[in-house]
Amino acid sequence: MKEEGDTMPRDLLLSGVVVVELSDSASAPFTGKILAELGAEVWKVERPSGDSSRGWGPSTWKGSGAAFHALNRGKRCISIDIKDSAQLSTLHRLIAERADVFVHNLRPGASAAYGLDADSLRVTKPELICCEIGAFGHEGPLNTLPGYDPLMQAFSGIMSITGEEDGSPVRAGVSIVDFGSGMWAAIGILAALHRRGTKHCGATVHASLLETAIAWMSVGIANHSADGEPGGRHGSGVAFIVPHRAYATADGDLIVSCANDTLFGRLCETLGHPEWATDDRFAGNAGRLRNRRDIDRLIGERLAQQSRAYWQDRLRAAGIPVAPIQTTAEVVDHEQTRALGIIGKASHDDLAVVGLPLSFDGKRPPPLPEARGIGADNDGIDAVPTKTRVATWARSIDCT
Repeated sequence: MKEEGDTMPRDLLLSGVVVVELSDSASAPFTGKILAELGAEVWKVERPSGDSSRGWGPSTWKGSGAAFHALNRGKRCISIDIKDSAQLSTLHRLIAERADVFVHNLRPGASAAYGLDADSLRVTKPELICCEIGAFGHEGPLNTLPGYDPLMQAFSGIMSITGEEDGSPVRAGVSIVDFGSGMWAAIGILAALHRRGTKHCGATVHASLLETAIAWMSVGIANHSADGEPGGRHGSGVAFIVPHRAYATADGDLIVSCANDTLFGRLCETLGHPEWATDDRFAGNAGRLRNRRDIDRLIGERLAQQSRAYWQDRLRAAGIPVAPIQTTAEVVDHEQTRALGIIGKASHDDLAVVGLPLSFDGKRPPPLPEARGIGADNDGIDAVPTKTRVATWARSIDCT
């Protein structure tokens, strides 16, 4: 990522789009971060005590949790107590006068209580794109329940197939459901913006943690539909390919992936045991699945005889997909990470953060400026001009 002083402009694909983000924690803030990195003007609305992630630990930066800085850079930060009628009116005015998009992850039912639900807002502003990120989804018997990432990894079945075979179910080490929901919400918003550009009408976009988690189970659910089996835990491996997991070398762990018989044959040659490829137990993936423990034991015993670097060089030379299991520090310092420029700073004394994992015409959007303090931009609400409305012609258009 470029640093301060780079000449690359912030006139990106969403320049001119205004987003009001009423959010807390991770999912909706991640949506706003994506849109901000694409060039949108994002107004983050916090309660007076601030976003929960400001208090998350253990790492902090300038008085707030590092997590807050990772998710809320480049946004105007305003503080509004929606339980206060005057402040709620200010928020309604900001949405009505400025917003192209309103996104929130309020607890179930709260948006309607404050007139911030899509049905209420789009009566007077039909061109508005409203996005709600819920927990269990906007329909069904559980739709009013609150939820967090670990609950959805559990409920969706993700945890039932994550962890060692003989161990307890475990949660993925990163918030895949929170961030995935934020990403799906951003995709839905972008699609709605595209339709508004052609049909001149807004949209109501619903995303949820549970729907995202179920989407991540797509292959597992297809497998279950095909054979009725519930799936299982395979540690660093997967249910449907062998070998496709981590093995211990003499000084570290290495993921080895052979998604077809050709790669498996190359692996056997490189390990000095070409006879494994023609062994009836291992000759095809179906056989290797049935005899997973035997082939994993044989590969593991061979890899344990040399260092991680030794095997990494030889396996890569043979065209076999392989990667070391790295620490966070190793990832940050790796020459490939540096070459991609995906981690950077907006200024020399700023926090290093991950940028948008996309490039346009060979250029990655530049780093967003640092996250602001609680209510830092409250005084600017009345200073910004009213955005030109898409206009009342939207009300006469059938968007169904």
